[in-house]
Amino acid sequence: MIKFSHLADCHIGSWREDKLKDLSIEAFRRAVDKSIEENVDFMLIAGDLFDNALPNIDLIKEVAGLLKKTKDNGISTFIVPGSHDFSVSGKTMIDVLEKAGLVENVVKLTENNLEMTLHKTKNEKHVKITGLHGRKSGLEKQDYESLNKELLEKEPGLKIFMFHTTINEFKPKDLEKVAGIDVKILPNNFHYYAGGHIHIIMQEKYGNGLITYPGALFPTNFKEVEEFNHGGFYIVNIDKEVNVERIQINIKEVLSFNIDSEDKTPEEVEKEFFELINNKEIKDKIITLRIAGILRAGKPSDINFINIMKNLSDAYFVLKNTNKLFAKELNNIKVETGNVEEIEEKLIVEQIKDQEADFLDGNDNIFISNLIEALNKEKSEGERNIDFENRIIKDVFPLLKI
Repeated sequence: MIKFSHLADCHIGSWREDKLKDLSIEAFRRAVDKSIEENVDFMLIAGDLFDNALPNIDLIKEVAGLLKKTKDNGISTFIVPGSHDFSVSGKTMIDVLEKAGLVENVVKLTENNLEMTLHKTKNEKHVKITGLHGRKSGLEKQDYESLNKELLEKEPGLKIFMFHTTINEFKPKDLEKVAGIDVKILPNNFHYYAGGHIHIIMQEKYGNGLITYPGALFPTNFKEVEEFNHGGFYIVNIDKEVNVERIQINIKEVLSFNIDSEDKTPEEVEKEFFELINNKEIKDKIITLRIAGILRAGKPSDINFINIMKNLSDAYFVLKNTNKLFAKELNNIKVETGNVEEIEEKLIVEQIKDQEADFLDGNDNIFISNLIEALNKEKSEGERNIDFENRIIKDVFPLLKI
């Protein structure tokens, strides 16, 4: 029998907020500790250990320390790079961790052939591990299409295939437009297929093996916090059969509030909020607050969010989503057809034409063009989030005369 843990989509560093970033590291720490407690033979990470190819140095130190802890407890870590680990320059932190002896990248691809990584378990069993990386925009599909599967399928012994891609037959409805591969493109005759990339929890038979997605180790966005509350990973036992147990990682309890603001005033929205939180225990919890709909009167900014947040001050962290909260006036704006830049400019000019502000000197169109250009910059490869934000602020603040 062999026993191992299967993690995927840790996305360490995905949250900009320090408190949530700390929780993602804590989730990884708990997965490591549980793997040690369960005395697994090895740990698999099926892509996206970090949220980008060159993460913050403090995050690297934390993760490296935890990977060393697994190694010191006799647990090897095998990994495939994911789409967030991918870098067109080829520079990725996975290479650094491998050079330090903390992980082994099992993607050993020469032309169209994949080499197997042989691992001897604690009870002298042998397992062969291989896999393919994820790439941006689903470009790994061409690697699968050109792969020499025959050699892999003929390889004897207990085999594990790691992958970081979307499988069309298993993707949820909200990802139906995301590029993926058909399940038949995977090589046959493997005992276990350790998946990552799409954040779903799934197990499906494939030939004599089992395809699995363990879900994200920790929620990576508002929707995942709201819907799933927690992350997790798998502990897998392979003897005569494959047995999988999902380990949930519950760090903070989540309490979600949803307010339909359709045809309501800002005052009515506030009243509904206070009715919802009445007698609710919010201390040390993650709170999600979603407000959506078209207000009957007033503007979203008329809602007293300062007072709302004050009443949630005991929470561990508050996530607020008002992306679909609109004023009736804004919703009724008519814009002539044109290119994207023209439409953006007309929308903004329409909204600020009656506003008084120091940065509006009567040259609204010029100001809007400059502002859109400043905000349209993209993050450079390897650029830290804080450096990117500072670069945007440096360009925008002078326009706003701040």
